[in-house]
Amino acid sequence: MKLFQIKKSDMLEFYTPNKAPSLSLPFYESAVEAGFPSPADDYIELTLDLNKHLIRNPSATFYVRVRGHSMVNAGIYDGDMLIVDRSLDPKDGDVAVCVLNGEFTVKRLKKNGGQIVLVPENPEFPEMVITKDDDFRIWGIVSYVIHKP
Repeated sequence: MKLFQIKKSDMLEFYTPNKAPSLSLPFYESAVEAGFPSPADDYIELTLDLNKHLIRNPSATFYVRVRGHSMVNAGIYDGDMLIVDRSLDPKDGDVAVCVLNGEFTVKRLKKNGGQIVLVPENPEFPEMVITKDDDFRIWGIVSYVIHKP
């Protein structure tokens, strides 16, 4: 999957999905044991194209690489890549890529009455209450997190 950078901020690097033909890779139907080993199957059941499974709306989807540690308790770590869908309607509790006063951030959305709060998933970082004086936009909802083990 070829990616190209479209915008970079201090905290996030943005990419768009490649519109090239699909890339189907072997998918082994048998599960891999995380406990005791089991005999491996020697055949491939089918192929798998992750674009078909991870990207519902290609024209509204982008990738972004995370920098920082404010979302570690949500399983989002420094260097992870997020798949973000701009066509999804934001809901309370969603993890979103937002622009707050010209700066990109990824946080959990919390609706508190008529107010929006950006909640980090790390107690070392403060919540950000959005006020009428803030320039605030939700760029998209995180649909998947990709990270190395």
